[in-house]
Amino acid sequence: MKVIDYKQLKPGSGKAFGFGWEIMKTYFLHLFLVVMVVSILEFPMKIMQHDGNMGWAIFLTSIFGLAYYFLFLPIIKYAADLMFIQAVRGEKIEVETFLVGFKNYLNIILANLLTVAIVGLGFVAIILPGIIFACRLVFVSYLVMDKHLDPISAVEESWRMTRGHGWRIFWMAIVSIFIFLAGLIMLVVGIIPARIWVNASFASLYQAVLNETEGVPEPEPAQ
Repeated sequence: MKVIDYKQLKPGSGKAFGFGWEIMKTYFLHLFLVVMVVSILEFPMKIMQHDGNMGWAIFLTSIFGLAYYFLFLPIIKYAADLMFIQAVRGEKIEVETFLVGFKNYLNIILANLLTVAIVGLGFVAIILPGIIFACRLVFVSYLVMDKHLDPISAVEESWRMTRGHGWRIFWMAIVSIFIFLAGLIMLVVGIIPARIWVNASFASLYQAVLNETEGVPEPEPAQ
């Protein structure tokens, strides 16, 4: 398997999407499986939606849904983000990585709750702050999984790393919307490759900013 050299990767939306495209092509089957697992586990949240008529059954289902969304799903999503980072670095991607999050359970859950709370409060405050917070905290999951930071440190480090890159991240988010729309137009099946490309691109941007701020670590050999 070809190992992609990420050592010269520099911050840039175009560069991130270009590198993300190469990552998708090289590790397509691995990342296809990752995205499929996440998508399947997200599905219960979609079928739990109701029309607003509250009864005990709906109430209990809603409570279960909130617990599922905040206490389980983040573990899977954070682990998936770690696997995208591994792909960017040309490291071996293993399905067992989905279980890694359970070893770091408390930090993941608290980091996710803190991020959701900050971004949510920002959207309540005339929307614009929410967009800013969402862009500046985009690296939180990577930092929790990759650098093993606690929730507060991850939020602070993401804010520091994204300084000067806010507009670039915002632009990537806008482009991502059109990539997802293109995936939907392609008989819906294109949504999976679209998600792989977008996730790989944001992981590439994280690595690029990390290269800029910390230098390039020695990659682990792929097996």
